[in-house]
Amino acid sequence: MKAKNLVLTLFLVLGLSGFAQAQTSIDEMVKDWERAKAYTKEYLDAMPESGYALKPTPEMRSFAEQMLHLTDGNYGFAAAATGAKSPIGQGESEKSADKSKASVTKQVMAGYDFVINNLKKMTPAQLNESIKLFNQFDMTKKAALDKLFEHQTHHRGQTTVYLRLAGATPPQEKLF
Repeated sequence: MKAKNLVLTLFLVLGLSGFAQAQTSIDEMVKDWERAKAYTKEYLDAMPESGYALKPTPEMRSFAEQMLHLTDGNYGFAAAATGAKSPIGQGESEKSADKSKASVTKQVMAGYDFVINNLKKMTPAQLNESIKLFNQFDMTKKAALDKLFEHQTHHRGQTTVYLRLAGATPPQEKLF
């Protein structure tokens, strides 16, 4: 009987340890998203109002459109990965008529809040669930969220050039 109790205790401890690690993973992801939100806000603040319409070349997105494209990604990927219904349609942010600094900042911050709030609602087990992202790519929900983080980082990084062209100084990197 003692051996059986020892085995059950061992399974319980190992199971709780695994859950704690998975929960830490969600907590760490939330922390990274909160950092990314703050970092992106610094980019939005650094760009003067006149720079929101800036396009390095005619075929490129404007600064505002880059940030709104990032936001469309935040909604689309997060909705697919978390199962939450996006409050906006695909590509809707980028098509916004109001591309003023105040409007873009509000929309971008709302997009980050959508990701963060829905990530907080996920359970560790959900991260390992399989989805077909955009009805095309088979992956886990965790992988989709990783792709989303990469997407927003990529587009925020592109706007560094826009800031320089506008005569503004990009924010210092925020790795931690």
